[in-house]
Amino acid sequence: MASGGYRNGTQKAQALRTSSSFKSKLPPSVSSNGRRSSTIDAVYGRVRVAVRLRPRNAEELAADADFADCVELQPELKRLKLRKNNWDSDTYEFDEVFTEFASQKRVYEVVAKPVVESVLDGYNGTVMAYGQTGTGKTYTLGRLGDEDVSARGIMVRSMEDILANICLETDSVSVSYLQLYMETIQDLLNPANDNIPIVEDQKTGDVSLPGATVVEVRDQQSFLELLRVGEAHRYAANTKLNTESSRSHAILLVQIKRSVPGREADFSAETDHSSHLTTNYKPPMLRKGKLVLVDLAGSERVNKSGSEGHMLEEAKSINLSLSALGKCINALAENSAHVPVRDSKLTRLLKDSFGGTSRTSLVITVGPSPRHRAETASTILFGQRAMKVENMLKIKEEFDYKSLSKRLEVQVDKLIAENERQQKAFETEVERIRLEAQNHVIEAERNYAEALKEEKMKCQMEYMNSIKKLEEKWSLNQQKPTNNARTDGTSITEEVSELKMLLQNEMQTRKAAEEEIYKLKDQLHMLTKPGSAGGNSDILNLQSILEEEICQKKRLEEEVIVLRSQFSQLTMEAGQRTSYLDRSRNGTGLPGLDSLSPLRNLHCKDATNGERSSITNLHEQVGLHKILSLLESEDATVRIHAVKVVANLAAEEANQEKIVEAGGLNSLLMLLSNSVDETIRRIAAGAIANLAMSEANQELIMTQGGIALLAVTASDAEDPQTLRMVAGAIANLCGNDKLQTRLRSEGGIKALLGMVRCRHPDVLSQVARGIANFAKCESRASAQGQKAGRSSLIEDGALIWIVQNSNNEASMIRRHVELALCHLAQHEVNAKDMISGGALWELIRISRDCSRDDIRSLARRTLTSSLTFQAEMRRLRIEL
Repeated sequence: MASGGYRNGTQKAQALRTSSSFKSKLPPSVSSNGRRSSTIDAVYGRVRVAVRLRPRNAEELAADADFADCVELQPELKRLKLRKNNWDSDTYEFDEVFTEFASQKRVYEVVAKPVVESVLDGYNGTVMAYGQTGTGKTYTLGRLGDEDVSARGIMVRSMEDILANICLETDSVSVSYLQLYMETIQDLLNPANDNIPIVEDQKTGDVSLPGATVVEVRDQQSFLELLRVGEAHRYAANTKLNTESSRSHAILLVQIKRSVPGREADFSAETDHSSHLTTNYKPPMLRKGKLVLVDLAGSERVNKSGSEGHMLEEAKSINLSLSALGKCINALAENSAHVPVRDSKLTRLLKDSFGGTSRTSLVITVGPSPRHRAETASTILFGQRAMKVENMLKIKEEFDYKSLSKRLEVQVDKLIAENERQQKAFETEVERIRLEAQNHVIEAERNYAEALKEEKMKCQMEYMNSIKKLEEKWSLNQQKPTNNARTDGTSITEEVSELKMLLQNEMQTRKAAEEEIYKLKDQLHMLTKPGSAGGNSDILNLQSILEEEICQKKRLEEEVIVLRSQFSQLTMEAGQRTSYLDRSRNGTGLPGLDSLSPLRNLHCKDATNGERSSITNLHEQVGLHKILSLLESEDATVRIHAVKVVANLAAEEANQEKIVEAGGLNSLLMLLSNSVDETIRRIAAGAIANLAMSEANQELIMTQGGIALLAVTASDAEDPQTLRMVAGAIANLCGNDKLQTRLRSEGGIKALLGMVRCRHPDVLSQVARGIANFAKCESRASAQGQKAGRSSLIEDGALIWIVQNSNNEASMIRRHVELALCHLAQHEVNAKDMISGGALWELIRISRDCSRDDIRSLARRTLTSSLTFQAEMRRLRIEL
């Protein structure tokens, strides 16, 4: 779609300028860096629109030589004049006006560069080209510039700026290249992926394409290769207006993830502290920006483009999607309550670009030929309406927990390795001290053994010498005269005393040596103990660390034991819910339960044959009256299981009449009214819902005040399952034609609508079913002439909820709500309320897109038969 007139444009690019339109009141613009509010972290900014004029091509130079251009530009005033005739013209003002001589560089710097800078700061951004086919959209946006570098388009220049402003070590850039062809999203990088679904986040409303190919870009050359691959797979055709007319909308998605500067230093400083690591870490901040570059296919008129056959179908699809985009722009510009985003996949993809959180710039391209003045005027009006659309820009930041997790894992690995090294060093040191102490003890024992041996030899020698001396003295005494006997006897006694003293001294010396040996052994034992090796402080520290780790391990083991005990307790409580009759076996049963021995046998039988087959014949084994009497038992457990049995019996139509005749309905209503146990109320409501499936029982329930009790329960209960049972009972009653007036007067409809506060899908499904039943009965009564005036549902304010949930993601809710809308629309008196409430658009959608043929046919038949709907659709120019 490139036009030769742009190739020679050499005008120097000018700085970005902003202006406000004189045709509409516009909000202040946002700075290129994305100003952030201190309270809501978001700012408002409207869509910026620039217009670019294509120069005349060769055909126009020949055919329109005698005619003046239909467009006159005033770039200095940012104005464009569209000539009606030779003396009258319309003037329009835009944010920027580019003549046919404007360079690609200037167009990029004025239109796209502020958006790229916002995306780098963490905002979403969109740059889009819109215009008639052949006016230069693809040239402006997707030109690669292989032959002429100055002809590079916005896509190429945007990636150049992105890669120049990020750090590839900490930041990442990934792209996806898609085309929207004939309302199917196709992957230009992987042609086999030709039907990509659109997924919308229910909480944030963000639109994503999880099936699209995502390629990380590291350099400009690889990005250019991706663009070449995508352009090769894009659909194009030769028409009378353009030799290379794009037949699909091209969408380039660029995802940018950047780490917030300044947080890395904080993190590295914290990693220096080896204690309390996990409590001091703060995850780094990550900013995510998304840039969407959209090259729209050109709008065309078939009589001018000459499209026929398959090209005609392509042109229809293109014009329909562009028309849907125009409707959304109109609705947003007029602040309409309903924006038809779901009319086309193009509008769903651009949901964030118009009226969302994206900073959006739009380039509208026009041609000078007066033959295409109508198309040029339509393009200009589209741009004028787009300038009135306001977006709320929001910066997108989140904690980079993945990066923090990886760093913590590395730190943990380092600590584990350091701990292992310290543990090994500690064990080595302990072993060294033990061996050293053992060697000291062995050496001391050897030294003391040698000393003891020497002392023993010395004592023995002295002892032998003393004996010899005594023997010599005794022999000499025998040879002396007897008169010297007394003197000699005295000297002998003294010698013996001296010898005794010597022996005692030797014995004490030996005892002292043995005590010294024992002391050395005690010292060896003390040395082998951890933490006592000569008062070594390092070993004491290592021992304290090990003791702390052992204590922590014990605490973790104790927590695991506590968790296991809690799990066992929960398992035991769950088992007690299914074995409530064991109390009778242990002799602690309540009076009156002896007759339930078949019920105990039934409980054991349930474990093998299933619960339903046994409960079906329970009244034959025990007696239905006996079971119903247990509903009034003082034991809450007995009441719970008794009402369970009654609920299961009521699930079969054959048992319902017997239960009602035996007074079971009265007992269930009493339980619902008087019981404070949520379980009993839930099961009793479920049993009443089962009984309400019979038309005869429905009148009995209404007669005995059942609807009032159900309404009170609906307002008091908070449990979703209880509300589901109550909503199911009321929904069954809504299907009875005879009970419509009483059902509404006794608060049944208001109770049904009040339960939507729960938002649980099961509850909403039952509410939708009840509304559909009520609407069907009303429609039938209106057709028979039994009811006049507006629907009771509309008077009670149900229409708003019905319209909001007519396209609910849950199929059951959507199906019932669609039926309710069709039934309400069959009564002509409801038509005006439905039109003002937005129901007409939903009926049109149902008649086109509903998956069920019967509902789709019913919606179409209803729309065609209603004069009010037909008049409104003619006013809106909508055809079925």
